[in-house]
Amino acid sequence: MKKLLTTTVMAASLSALALTGCTSTTSTGAVGVDRQQLLLVSSEQVLQLSAQSYNKTIQEARSKRLLDTNTAQLNRLKNISNRLVNQVGVYRPDAAKWPWEVHTIKSNDLNAFVLPGGKIMFYTGIIDRLNLSDDEIAAIMGHEMSHALREHSRERLSRQYATQTGIGVAASIFGLSQGQAQLANVAGDLGLSRPHSRTQEAEADQIGLELMARAGYNPQAAITLWQKMQRASQGEPPQFLSTHPTSSNRIAELQSLMPKVMPLYQRARR
Repeated sequence: MKKLLTTTVMAASLSALALTGCTSTTSTGAVGVDRQQLLLVSSEQVLQLSAQSYNKTIQEARSKRLLDTNTAQLNRLKNISNRLVNQVGVYRPDAAKWPWEVHTIKSNDLNAFVLPGGKIMFYTGIIDRLNLSDDEIAAIMGHEMSHALREHSRERLSRQYATQTGIGVAASIFGLSQGQAQLANVAGDLGLSRPHSRTQEAEADQIGLELMARAGYNPQAAITLWQKMQRASQGEPPQFLSTHPTSSNRIAELQSLMPKVMPLYQRARR
């Protein structure tokens, strides 16, 4: 009975919070991304946190002489980003005016990210180790830019806040022990945060694919990219414990979207 009541209170708490902050940050585009997002944290708060993290990363890389060490590679990334940024208005017109930046960090890591507000960072390892073509770089960049367009960081912070609020209410009312509260946290992570993160990854794949196609980059490169990533990986965790889809599932989903995006690519090429 206690378990049932706890679950009920958590669900009610989350539902009440959801009613106050559900919206969608982007248009649906050609690929049809259409999901209401829980946004309880303001964009300003997220941008402030993002700027602090970004500035720290830049300062540390610069102090170690690892920032933008290859001018030709940096210019290559800037050219690709310019073409992709020209297409973001399809999903949200305000993003075209964001202060987009591109930097590289000299590192062997297979990593790249775009922080809220349009701060693009590529680690040189992902370009060099995978021998990426411009189209494959556009696939990564478009994917990461899509996280920023959809404000996925803001959404994750909002969901964490909502989950903790629900757990706090249940613990207060029913007197959950510390061990029970910790178990509720784990259940919230596996049942809410991680599946939600996989949803965000799928959305970023879809939007990124459309952005690259509209910018004149071959969407098929997204598939060759993940095939390379799959070969480079030293095994993957079970999907239900991962915030990312498995490479095989991701490739299958990308292939299913080709009929929607290839006409956009062919039109851009003309």
